[in-house]
Amino acid sequence: MLVVGLGNPGIEYQFTPHNAGFLAIDRIAEEHKVAVVNRRCRALTAKVRIAGREAILAKPETFMNLSGLSVGALVDEFEEEDSGEGPIRNLLVLYDELDLPLGRLRVRERGSPAGHNGARSISGALGTDEWARIRIGVGAEPGVRQEAFRRGRDYLLTPMSKRDLAAIDPVLDRVARAVEMVAAKGVHAAMNEFNRREEPGPAET
Repeated sequence: MLVVGLGNPGIEYQFTPHNAGFLAIDRIAEEHKVAVVNRRCRALTAKVRIAGREAILAKPETFMNLSGLSVGALVDEFEEEDSGEGPIRNLLVLYDELDLPLGRLRVRERGSPAGHNGARSISGALGTDEWARIRIGVGAEPGVRQEAFRRGRDYLLTPMSKRDLAAIDPVLDRVARAVEMVAAKGVHAAMNEFNRREEPGPAET
């Protein structure tokens, strides 16, 4: 199983909304007491066992809009995965989603990039949208005007406030649990468990 978090390398981007995927990988690595430091396929990686399955955690060292270069290489390297279902079926990508309110997450088996440059790059490199993902909400909370969150690049690359970091912290724990369920029972089980817990917010479609 290959679990990839998306983000931008560099300390200046570490706690920005666009690095939610990196933060999720760091949380999983922390729980498994490993460091994501091995360099392969233009990514920092670590090997863990999740729900009894061998898994590779990865953080591409390319910038967000070139994530596909690293993910494509990782998929090629690990295409002989344990399930025999094919490389893309063993891929799970974690990334930020501006159209989900901060504090939410959504598990999806497939889907269009929907304006996310990292997701678009991955779909381009793999030649398909048929890969599983967990979208981590970084957008406006219910009742908050959306305009403040529609500055796109400026907002996504600005360090989060203490309040936002506090809001996203428990979500990273839920992402880790969702990854564990995907490994143990599959994407559909994780969708049923984690997507039904929250009422849809006004930012969702």
